[in-house]
Amino acid sequence: MGRIFEKRKHKMFARFDKMSKTFTKYGKEIAIAVKNGGPDPETNAKLRVVIANAKSENMPKDRIESAIKRAAGKDTSNYEEITYEAMCMKGVGLVIETATDNPTRTVANVRMHLNRGGGELSKSGSLDFAFERKSVFVIHTVGIDTDELELELIDAGLEDIEKEGEEMVITASFENFGNMQKALESKGIQIVSAELQRIPTNLVQLTQEEKEQVESLIERLEEDEDVQNVYSNMA
Repeated sequence: MGRIFEKRKHKMFARFDKMSKTFTKYGKEIAIAVKNGGPDPETNAKLRVVIANAKSENMPKDRIESAIKRAAGKDTSNYEEITYEAMCMKGVGLVIETATDNPTRTVANVRMHLNRGGGELSKSGSLDFAFERKSVFVIHTVGIDTDELELELIDAGLEDIEKEGEEMVITASFENFGNMQKALESKGIQIVSAELQRIPTNLVQLTQEEKEQVESLIERLEEDEDVQNVYSNMA
């Protein structure tokens, strides 16, 4: 009975840690969005997107509002977005996106995680060939004609549209993020989430043991408080 209780308690704390990390991530994104475009989501398109993403991850409304108020205050941390590139075994590349108020601490931590996990930092731009940056929007499908919407979004830079259950995944180029957001909002379509993702151009095949090693490294990086996203081209 004791073992079962301990196992449940461990899972509970693991879920709490993951939720806390997610809320911290969106808190930083809110701070950056407010810094660049102001605290009013009506006039700050980027902030509207971040708020929608945060809500999709069940971030409470009061925490979102608190993050906006802190970001608009004079004492808020001045977060800087820095991207690092790294190489692992057999040519597996990692793109590590961070948001930090202390770049010296962040690069030291990233280098430490990589050294312990069998990776090493690369020069900026060395993985440009391995990933494509895409704008990825998720919307609800209820009451929407997919074929009609596809035609209407071509001018906004639509590249692909795919239905997954009660949701649609819309893909556009990196450059058309703002155009697609405006097009969807102008049609009164609620955006569930919107992200700039890095899609691998080719996937690297690994053995199960090698894959587990890389996954362990990625997990270690994602647990770092300064790391926002980690992308890999591992199959």
